[in-house]
Amino acid sequence: MNPELFIALAALLLGWLLRWAFRTLPKESWQILAALPDCRHGEGCWKGTNLTFYGVFNANAYTLATAAVFVLLGAVAVPGRITMLLTVMILGLCMPASRLVARVVEKKRYTFSVGGAAFIGIFIAPAAVLALRRIALPGMPADLPLMPVMGALATAYALGEGVGRLACISFGCCYGKPMDQVHPLLRRLFARHAFVFTGPTKKIAYADGLDGREIFPIQAVTATIYCAAALAGAYLFLKGYFRAAFLLPLVVTQLWRFASEFLRADYRGGGRISAYQKMALGATVYGVAMGLLPPAPGLPPPDLGAGLRILWHPGLLLMLQALWVASFLYTGRSKVTAATLNFHVVRGNV
Repeated sequence: MNPELFIALAALLLGWLLRWAFRTLPKESWQILAALPDCRHGEGCWKGTNLTFYGVFNANAYTLATAAVFVLLGAVAVPGRITMLLTVMILGLCMPASRLVARVVEKKRYTFSVGGAAFIGIFIAPAAVLALRRIALPGMPADLPLMPVMGALATAYALGEGVGRLACISFGCCYGKPMDQVHPLLRRLFARHAFVFTGPTKKIAYADGLDGREIFPIQAVTATIYCAAALAGAYLFLKGYFRAAFLLPLVVTQLWRFASEFLRADYRGGGRISAYQKMALGATVYGVAMGLLPPAPGLPPPDLGAGLRILWHPGLLLMLQALWVASFLYTGRSKVTAATLNFHVVRGNV
């Protein structure tokens, strides 16, 4: 497939998804997907565990980002089993880190931090590549190229976090300041696009009591910027500009993470400059320094068709499905909300 056509189609699909999400997900009905009974709680009542759309969109993000890594690395002839090992190594560390970093910074046990996970991932990715170079597998490149791998990972990260921000809209977390507290210029630019969250179980309601008010749509702006950076990174990658495909998504996402926190109202830890902002700046410096490394010689021109064909492998499809389920179960079982369920017989239908 022509890279320009592929990027154009991806942009249309992402644009449709974001437009729908920005209009729909702040509503109360788009927070809880289902409730599962756990144990009896009084006569005819059960305590329940809530399954959230937060988990659905996070699972979508993890799976989509992983699929993007397979497509991009497949386009430069990296075998699928090597990409699978790489993603397992990185996700195996980053998914637990998303909760651990939030616990350290925000002192909250049941919160996830994508920023913290990204910081860990950026630093461990080169080590993962070096570790894989020492593993002898049939068909593995003699020297797994670092910069194309980093370009694919940076692009996939931007895509995953862009789509993952929809989870934040659904749950009402990572929210912006009230519109009357932002700069007048931003107020005019986003007057027609402000978010109004509804529902007492949204985080914006129980943490700050800002439900029902017009809120600066920071999640929407972030999702748009990150998805645009991912599309640009993918196009640069498919054209063979691996260094640019690494640096552009990385620098854009991390600098925006630093700037965007000045527009957020949710608790991000103590200090005028949060720990997450410091992580973002550190990741930017680290990434730019890594971008100075010499390019890998003798790489074949990217072949998008070869990358897309990898997705049709039965083993990969099963792996992506398993990743979706694991991600949903890890992030979608709410620990900060609960349900009370009542079951009864409809006598008129017996």
